[in-house]
Amino acid sequence: QVQLVQSGGGSVQSGGSLRLSCAVSGATIGNYCMGWFRLVPGKEREGVAAIGRDGRTNYADSVKGRFTASLDNAKNTLYLQIDSLKPDDTGMYYCAAGGWGLEPNTYAYWGQGTQVTVSS
Repeated sequence: QVQLVQSGGGSVQSGGSLRLSCAVSGATIGNYCMGWFRLVPGKEREGVAAIGRDGRTNYADSVKGRFTASLDNAKNTLYLQIDSLKPDDTGMYYCAAGGWGLEPNTYAYWGQGTQVTVSS
């Protein structure tokens, strides 16, 4: 059984930083494409970052240069470093495994979500 358990998130001021974590059990993250998604009220779920099985990263244009996705294979954990946070980054963030790029509907396994709130 594949499980993704998220941690991190919280409330920060504009310009601040956060790191989100996603610990995976029941699967080896290096064998999956891993992604980060966010859900903002009134909008569709948006893919913000992904890491392919080859280690290549892919980012949404809105977060390029500010978000960095990474893997720790020894810990079987996915991370999302978020810098230069903006109020528009506020939302619920989810990690996911077993999909394709930034397409949320392709992912099979999901974390429970963690809230990120950015104040101006």
